[in-house]
Amino acid sequence: MAEIITVDDPDDPRLRDYTGLTDVELRRRREPAEGLFIAEGEKVIRRARHAGYEMRSMLLSAKWVDVMRDVIDEVPAPVYAVSPDLAERVTGYHVHRGALASMQRKPLPTAAELLAGTRRIAVMEAVNDHTNIGAIFRSAAALGMDAVLLSPDCADPLYRRSVKVSMGAVFSVPYARLESWPRDLAVVRESGFKLLALTPAEGATGIDEAAPHTLERVALMLGAEGGGLTTGALRAADEWVRIPMAHGVDSLNVGAAAAVAFYAVSTPRRPPE
Repeated sequence: MAEIITVDDPDDPRLRDYTGLTDVELRRRREPAEGLFIAEGEKVIRRARHAGYEMRSMLLSAKWVDVMRDVIDEVPAPVYAVSPDLAERVTGYHVHRGALASMQRKPLPTAAELLAGTRRIAVMEAVNDHTNIGAIFRSAAALGMDAVLLSPDCADPLYRRSVKVSMGAVFSVPYARLESWPRDLAVVRESGFKLLALTPAEGATGIDEAAPHTLERVALMLGAEGGGLTTGALRAADEWVRIPMAHGVDSLNVGAAAAVAFYAVSTPRRPPE
């Protein structure tokens, strides 16, 4: 059973994992280096535990102690009970959900390890907006994608904002980070995947026409908001595919486009009646 410790000093060193959560650059550097990430809210904390992540500690406002009592009783990590005001002073923002947990990261698999036994994967290039990362992982989980590969410059899926937007889906979809881009896409192709680059370019094949759901193994490549996939990534693809647009709209937000494309990749089409 965890020990519940009341803390009233925002500078208490035991709260270090939670300091400056709104300082994106600090957290980007610090969290991977120290092997931690922050789970926010009851559902996300429970999903992180269910996925096998080890808890380092919890930071709870008083009213959340009873809500999280079963977790407190099961996990030996310390629980720091604080006032809402002190939580805001420590983290840098008002903690609406009243519950934070510092979790220990797991070692990431290699790309080759990740690809073994998978049939439908997403490959992201330079997607560095944490909201988009979270949205894409949530869609990947909901629509049956088996795994995600990240280029070296993609944002961290375990950053607090990504985890929050995904509602913990980042814990259920395995992912790995490629070391050399786009050269390591060769590993994906050698594993039997057809590389489909999602692009609004006019020369791209309509995604329904490409019929990705009929392919044995598919890797759907997604680029960053605005710029899309780079020339190098497009050249590495086996085929360019696009989502047909109406009313003069030229493209969708990458999170929305990913959801549409994941559905097309993973869902068999019924013939018209």
